[in-house]
Amino acid sequence: MAEFQTLRIALLEDDEDQAERVSSWIIDKGYQCSVFNAADEFQRAFRKTSFDVVVLDWTLETGSSGLEVLHWIRKTLTSDIPIIFVTARQAEEDIVTALQAGADDYLAKPVRQHELLARLQALARRAQPETEVLECPPYTFDTANRQVLIDGEPVRLTEKEYELAVFLFRNRGRVLSRQHLLTSVWGTSAELNTRTVDTHASRLRKKLKLLASERWKLTSIYQHGYRLEEHTTSA
Repeated sequence: MAEFQTLRIALLEDDEDQAERVSSWIIDKGYQCSVFNAADEFQRAFRKTSFDVVVLDWTLETGSSGLEVLHWIRKTLTSDIPIIFVTARQAEEDIVTALQAGADDYLAKPVRQHELLARLQALARRAQPETEVLECPPYTFDTANRQVLIDGEPVRLTEKEYELAVFLFRNRGRVLSRQHLLTSVWGTSAELNTRTVDTHASRLRKKLKLLASERWKLTSIYQHGYRLEEHTTSA
């Protein structure tokens, strides 16, 4: 498995020069970057696809502020996505406000290239920790040997089924778009139809018993993608 999957980063920045500069840093690093100049444009995209990290400017000339967008994100199904502010606002009270509202990090402009990239990668690693053994009972993923076990018994999966399963369990609880899954599991250059994701998801449901009647279920989100979630039992 690759050391780190390609990051999908959303950048909300209405300064065109700043947006171009930051997005070029991100793309040159080998990540994907979707640039949005207004909050409503960002929100429309966010409803249809999924990202690994979000970069927000605070002050926007039109529409909602970056802080309002942060509040909006934290109320959605993907509320755990890492978010970093990159803004000219440097007052301590602004930093405290952003962090208390749910931001994971805060950088003041002018931002430095290598520091920003390091912060982005750190946030993504925190959200998707790379461990040799991933435990989600009754499943155990031995990533060193690329093997999955159910209650200690190995299950035979193809290479892509295994990689898709690991990615879903590392992002459990999140809504992931089909395009996001294609990019992360099959690679950025993969010229594949999203039906490929549906086929593999269907196989995983059967092989790993990710059904509504089981402890874990893999749900199809209409016109979007998938979410893996654990059943909660009421007291």
